[in-house]
Amino acid sequence: MPFIYYGQGVASLYQDFAERLMSHLALKGTEITHQVLNPASAQMDVKHTGETGKLNFAIEGENVKVVYTVDRERKEISKGVMGAVTGAGLGGILGSVLRRDQGVGDAIAGVIGGAAAGGAYGAYDGYQESQEQRTNFAAVLAETVKEVEDELQNILQGQEQAREATREKSREKIAEESGKAEEYRSLLEDLYGQILSVQEEIELAKGEGGAVAKPKARIDRANTLYLEAQAAFDKKEYATIKPKVTAALSMVDKARETMAEGQTP
Repeated sequence: MPFIYYGQGVASLYQDFAERLMSHLALKGTEITHQVLNPASAQMDVKHTGETGKLNFAIEGENVKVVYTVDRERKEISKGVMGAVTGAGLGGILGSVLRRDQGVGDAIAGVIGGAAAGGAYGAYDGYQESQEQRTNFAAVLAETVKEVEDELQNILQGQEQAREATREKSREKIAEESGKAEEYRSLLEDLYGQILSVQEEIELAKGEGGAVAKPKARIDRANTLYLEAQAAFDKKEYATIKPKVTAALSMVDKARETMAEGQTP
């Protein structure tokens, strides 16, 4: 009977899972041999405190499935089985030896195995029960799989926190840019309104025969700066907007001053 365990939700870190599991098992006294490592699966032989078996693990969905199959040994013979066999007489056993050209030990094992398999005398002590109970290494493996799973879950959690921090930083940047955009849009709208106002005043003064050459030159320069600032705004080149707006406002003020000078008697 194989023992099956799962590293929950760690398939994305399969290679790390495989390396950590083998490392942890080795630190716990497990001898690992005949490794066959693939990108999504692995097979190997393991030995731990005299217990040997096969260890396999592979990606299964979002998890890593770990399968351990112990190499079970029939070592002890129950007194009931031995009594039943010897009670049947040694002649049958010796006859089996002669017929099959085996040693006495092999013949006895064969007879007992056949009797146990047939259900006549039960089974070997410690063998049948071990098929239903977890072995020492299976217990170690279960504990180790959980340890590695916890380590990788912490890594995954850290990665998710890092991604969330990046997303939050991106949201903050978008909000900051949105705030800047609103601020510069308001500056440009105000500048455009002032330029239009002065342009109207210049047109009126011109119609009345006033001297408008100086204020017109300044307001034209202010309008050029406004257009350059608007182009920078469209390209989100915010660093160049404010200086141009400031210079344009200065030109607007000077245009008004020169108009006022021209209207002074």
